[in-house]
Amino acid sequence: MSGSNSSAPGSGAAPDSPLNFSVHSLPSPALVDAQRRTAAGRLRMLLVLAVCAAPVIASYFTYFVIRPEGRTNYSELITPSRPMPADLGLRTLGGEPVAAEALRGQWLIVVVGDAACDATCEKYLYLQRQIREALGREKERVDKLWLVTDARTPRPEVMQAISVGTPAAVLRVPHERLAAWLAPADGQALAQHIYLVDPMGQWMMRVPPNPDAARLKRDIEKLLRASASWDQPGRPAR
Repeated sequence: MSGSNSSAPGSGAAPDSPLNFSVHSLPSPALVDAQRRTAAGRLRMLLVLAVCAAPVIASYFTYFVIRPEGRTNYSELITPSRPMPADLGLRTLGGEPVAAEALRGQWLIVVVGDAACDATCEKYLYLQRQIREALGREKERVDKLWLVTDARTPRPEVMQAISVGTPAAVLRVPHERLAAWLAPADGQALAQHIYLVDPMGQWMMRVPPNPDAARLKRDIEKLLRASASWDQPGRPAR
């Protein structure tokens, strides 16, 4: 008898062999450090954005949610507010592109309509001008904007009317892109409202159809008071 533990040839047993281990490569210290820096940078960016947005959120919350002293707003507060899309497709009436970023820095009273400008459009453009003028020294924080939603040219008499005093800015915008940002109330068309946009480019309030001028003016005055700590006259009114 043999005392050997070796398998005889042809027995079918596998020969003795060392164990094999799969070794997975570890990330290099440089890669780990880069990932940490990226994560830290993103966190800092989020904190900066939160700090910048905090006064805006607090001012809106104070005036339109807590409503101290029984305050109520006439216009509808949009929550959450909607940022102006960078690809809104704004152009001058002459066809030159305008960056959405260029509209930031001022409160905007926005009228929407096609170039034909029906009776409602004319009424809103007139109201837009009157309310801004009625704001007195605070009017320099507010711009008037008419967004034209078709390719036609506004009538000369309309353009002349909105050029009285501080002219309104008139920009052309594709209707479908505008409708992806602004929205009417149920059962209403886009052009049946006036819209308020804050200096950060956020659509944050929708005015009811056939607005009451005095109540709308009070809403805008409240917004200007609420934002006085963080908003100053920015882009020169046109």
